[in-house]
Amino acid sequence: MKYLNLNALPAVPEPGSRQQWGGLQGSAPGLILAKAAGAFEGLTLVVTENSRQADRLLAELGFFLDAQAYPDFKVLRFPDWETLPYDSFSPHQDIISERLRTLHQLPHTTHGVLVIAVNTLLHRLPPPAYIAANSLELALGQRFSIDSMRRTLEAAGYQCVDSVHEHGEFAVRGSIMDLFPMGSSTPYRIELFDDEIESLRCFLPDTQMSSDKVERIGLLPGREYPLDQNAIAGFRKAFREAF
Repeated sequence: MKYLNLNALPAVPEPGSRQQWGGLQGSAPGLILAKAAGAFEGLTLVVTENSRQADRLLAELGFFLDAQAYPDFKVLRFPDWETLPYDSFSPHQDIISERLRTLHQLPHTTHGVLVIAVNTLLHRLPPPAYIAANSLELALGQRFSIDSMRRTLEAAGYQCVDSVHEHGEFAVRGSIMDLFPMGSSTPYRIELFDDEIESLRCFLPDTQMSSDKVERIGLLPGREYPLDQNAIAGFRKAFREAF
């Protein structure tokens, strides 16, 4: 019986060629993929049978890919919407946030692995130009207009609320704006002095208490698809042509 030597894996195949590994048990597939993806100078796409298998493989890749051995390597997850085609509710905001963060990172990832379930891979995705055009960055000392930012956020799919608790929400209180950007792990509090950003702080959604200061924050669109007049007109035109 011939065994696979984990320390001497075959070279990653060229485009169009195939390489098959069989008889792998337990966490062996995660170890093999970690070795192969780490040695490949590019982005590796891993397609799994379902979301449960994708989550397990992500945990294994995170364990086997040592941060010291692969300091610039990224392990990206693209979650499923977890909704059925005719459900009357939308995907959870946290799921949309993670999907947008991954879509934003993909064009800039030169060494990493993307894990995705096959049913998720079948969904249509927004073009990279839409994510790039609807992303922006805020930094200390930058000129800032609350009224202008409110319009920008609402056009990008964000919702104005009394208190910010979830991704895609913002709140305004005088010269302070609370904002939970899509793709971010924490909400931020923007404090103004006249028309400039004086302070950027993280805060806890449960207690609304400010914590660490940051120098800059990044904003992603609030949805995976545009809802402006041009997008609506384009959808209606395509629908009429199809039916």
